[in-house]
Amino acid sequence: MPRTLTEKILARASGHPRVSPGEIVTCRVDLALLLDSGGPRRIWPRLKELGVGVWDPERIVLCSDHFTPAVDAESAAILKLTREFAAHFSIRRFFDMRGIGHVLLAEQGLLTPGMFAVGGDSHSSMGGAFGCFMAGFGAIELTGVLVTGEIWIQTPETVRVNWSGHFARGVVAKDIALFLCRELGMENGGRVLEYGGETVRNMSIWERMVLTNMAAELGAETGLVEADEVTLQALRAAGRGPATDALDWRSDPGARYAAVHDFSATDLAPQIAAPHSPANSGPVGSFDSVRVDQAYIGACVGAKLSDLHMVAEVLKGRSVARGTRLLVAPASVSAMTAAAADGTLATITAAGAYLLPTGCGACAALGAGVLAENEVCISSTNRNFRGRMGANSAQVYLASPYTVAASAVAGRIADPREFLP
Repeated sequence: MPRTLTEKILARASGHPRVSPGEIVTCRVDLALLLDSGGPRRIWPRLKELGVGVWDPERIVLCSDHFTPAVDAESAAILKLTREFAAHFSIRRFFDMRGIGHVLLAEQGLLTPGMFAVGGDSHSSMGGAFGCFMAGFGAIELTGVLVTGEIWIQTPETVRVNWSGHFARGVVAKDIALFLCRELGMENGGRVLEYGGETVRNMSIWERMVLTNMAAELGAETGLVEADEVTLQALRAAGRGPATDALDWRSDPGARYAAVHDFSATDLAPQIAAPHSPANSGPVGSFDSVRVDQAYIGACVGAKLSDLHMVAEVLKGRSVARGTRLLVAPASVSAMTAAAADGTLATITAAGAYLLPTGCGACAALGAGVLAENEVCISSTNRNFRGRMGANSAQVYLASPYTVAASAVAGRIADPREFLP
């Protein structure tokens, strides 16, 4: 019988000839991503209590990204413990203050088609852009992974989401993600979202990562995109030679899906998600009277190099509106370095933006950029739940980097198409 990509990956990882939705299998883990937020500080005490070590330090990636740089003694203690954990267990792939873990996996070429991977927070689904299955788990589950190298999983159903057509200027993957939060809802537990179609095939790997990242906002187990030449090019760019079977990791013709959705990108307008849910989304024109105190470019989903390029396109020759602040926290040191080299950061700072350290930062209400009571922010991040970026009374609107930059210039939520040629 034809199989979906998810079924193929879980069959390989579990050693079964085939698996079916609903079937519980135990999978061998190819890669485990730990973060400072819920990794060593939660897991190490359990390992000590059990009197055990880790199953394979070469399959563990550890990143400090949430509490970097330390802004108080508690944050500094968490980072110190994270560094000690890496040294104690000889974790060679430890990226300390180098960027957000989900982005670093891509930059370092650590994700490959067909891989079964796990991560320490919900946006680990971002890895699915590389044709692999990667999902987020809690500290208790990850403790089991670190000890045994395995985890059980109930095989999810697959929902196919096809997009056809070409984007209008100023419309990008983030707009698809916000549109889908409204159209498909946020209650997709037990399901994997498999993105495909002409629009997705034409996306860069960085834009595909936006779709798979925000599968978490739709409540799905993970999101993924089948491997193709874009995937292979991304691996080569990261210094990783693709495996000979890389392009085999795709769903079979005739594979059975729980549902198939077909959408057109041609008429899609830039989208905005209003407080306090990514599902509260609609066309940007419905929100153009909303004044903003802060515009924020940051997070794994919204501050990659390609996102910084979008921001610079809008800001070139313009200035941030009086009374509005634009904060930019690049997703990785590599993205920041490249943006400095090609003039992107110069354009952004010349417009009046403030450059912040790389890391998760205000997206998770950590570090610089958190919001005061009743402030209004438009953000390139992925969540706008009450209190997510600071005070409970703050209002957070979600949008693409294009739209956030346009809003910073206008001082209110604005359509980026008005600022682009």
